[in-house]
Amino acid sequence: MLSAVIFDFDGIIVDSEPMHFRAFNEVLNPIDMKISWEDYCETYIGFDDRDAFREAFAQNKRKFTEKEMKRLIAAKAEVFQSYIRNGDVTPLPGAVQLIKSIPVRLPVALCSGALREDIDPIIESLKIDGCFDQIVTAEDTPKSKPDPAPYILTCEKLGIDDPATAVAIEDTPAGIMSAKGAGLKVLAVTNSYDRGYLMEADAVTDSLEHVSRPQLENLIV
Repeated sequence: MLSAVIFDFDGIIVDSEPMHFRAFNEVLNPIDMKISWEDYCETYIGFDDRDAFREAFAQNKRKFTEKEMKRLIAAKAEVFQSYIRNGDVTPLPGAVQLIKSIPVRLPVALCSGALREDIDPIIESLKIDGCFDQIVTAEDTPKSKPDPAPYILTCEKLGIDDPATAVAIEDTPAGIMSAKGAGLKVLAVTNSYDRGYLMEADAVTDSLEHVSRPQLENLIV
């Protein structure tokens, strides 16, 4: 029996990856660094902000201090918040409807590498902030996806003894690796990557518009 449905945030509920990409570059450009969209899609999607900045510095063969890292994370968060205030957030097809269709008796959670301050105003604007029994964000675990730590913590918070009875909904190879590493079943959505990159998932769909709760239950076999 299905014990929980756990949603990723960026690339599943909202089309915010282009916003994150813009925000990273807005912060990196003044210090003479830049991430290309190709590199962002290939490497950075699925990272939390800290790991993304670490990767950018590594790619540029530059060192950073902890103080500088904190400054960059705070600056990127402020830029991202400005996008939210400007109404730049677009919900992805079917996500809000699927979340609202899940019965109250079935736990629903968010497991994201985004900051809580980035997530809260968006789910409030979409009127789904009361739909989640637990929310795990970048601040909650020392390691981000593709490490399984975020999903392990989410299952612990939901009181799930057997992760194989829960379904994670993801859009990136890093997210799939994280959820599978924690023992969950995974439904992947081709919002950010072509189907060929997502074949480690238990099932792949082109849109959450085509997904219903009974279909999620069928993944638990």
